[in-house]
Amino acid sequence: MFILRDLLRPLQAHFSDTDLGRERASLLAYTLLAVIVPFTSSMTSNLLRSLVTLFGIDIKKKRFYTFMASSTLPWQKLWQTVWGLIPSPETDGRLLVALDDCINPKVGKNIFGCETIFDHAAKANQSQYPWAQNFVAVGLLKQVKGRWACLFLDFRFYFAKKTIDAEKASAKIKGTVVPFQTKLELAGQMMIGIGHYFATSPLLVVTDSWFGNQSLWRQVRKVLGDRFHILSRLRCNNVLYAQPEASPSGQRGRRRKYGKLLGSVTDMAAEFRQKAKTYTVNLYGKHRDVCAYDAVVMLKTLKCPVRVVWVFRKTQWIAMFSTDLELSVTQIIEYYGARWKIESGFKELKQDIGSRTSQCRNAQAVNNHLQFCMMASTITWIYADRLKADPERRHKVKGRTSFAFSDVRRLIAEAALNDDFDKVCPKPGKPTKNSLVAVLLRMVA
Repeated sequence: MFILRDLLRPLQAHFSDTDLGRERASLLAYTLLAVIVPFTSSMTSNLLRSLVTLFGIDIKKKRFYTFMASSTLPWQKLWQTVWGLIPSPETDGRLLVALDDCINPKVGKNIFGCETIFDHAAKANQSQYPWAQNFVAVGLLKQVKGRWACLFLDFRFYFAKKTIDAEKASAKIKGTVVPFQTKLELAGQMMIGIGHYFATSPLLVVTDSWFGNQSLWRQVRKVLGDRFHILSRLRCNNVLYAQPEASPSGQRGRRRKYGKLLGSVTDMAAEFRQKAKTYTVNLYGKHRDVCAYDAVVMLKTLKCPVRVVWVFRKTQWIAMFSTDLELSVTQIIEYYGARWKIESGFKELKQDIGSRTSQCRNAQAVNNHLQFCMMASTITWIYADRLKADPERRHKVKGRTSFAFSDVRRLIAEAALNDDFDKVCPKPGKPTKNSLVAVLLRMVA
């Protein structure tokens, strides 16, 4: 209960001390709790039902929908406050930030951010061109009670240039078409904002091969300097070079930038397979023996030296690189393995919390709803990190001993639905809570 109070009160401090400000501050806190409590999906109508039925808040439907579509909620300040609530955000002296984009399928016309998008990960029974929103998100990779987790930090909606050029209604905010920005530009803006907030921490972005290129590297490096590094995966046809040798004294002309041509990543993988060593790495929740080989080479796509790690399996291999040459082989493998947690975060966001089922259409309502869902997800992990004991896993799964996201939500539900919680977090208006209904619903939750 008191952990929730300590997490919610700093967020409420961003609202004025007037009657309206106190009401909006209380609504913000209880709407976040309504998203977290595993009562139903986080559709706006269901959030209203949760506020009235679970928390006993007397609020009119029009007032709540006006709040959910408000254009004055200070999201940037709220997010920075959430960043400051994360206990010990650094891992081995650096911030690990996962970067990826996500497709959020919808049903209906004139939904802000929706367009026909190619889904390269579509399954056999799914459409390859769903009607969906596409957004780029960043999240902090952090170990919470011995397991990796992704705490969302920010996101941006992406619009294809053809959609903006056609001036479609789904790309307009208050009648104005949003300006076009590439995914890499959106990602760079978020990285720079995070780097400015954590002004003294080195920033390592962990991403797939699509984002790990010079467009992101040059844009962020120009602002953050040597504090920014990339950990990504190499394409099999990338060409690698040796580091340049020192120029003989007295030689005229500029120093060479690249050494001799080593060959493609595939060629070097065949050469290094016999030289690989076995490392013990904490990967996907277990200590595993991994066969790997590393080398420091020059990469022309980034125009700088990188440490490349080849990981070999029986018949397959992958190659990862990092611009941070101080990272060890085990760190590179473990951090890149932790990148998968942003994919788990997208699943929790869309299916567990239920942002996928939301049918908001107004631009501000769509943005606010996704902000609530992402912030609720991050607060859930911060709550887990602040607990003294590890949450108990409710549904036992063979081979998995760590707790799940749903287990933390259940603990938060128990604290938020406590009869004394409104004393530490006052509700807006007069309470109309039916104690019998509350007890039954707490049992269900």
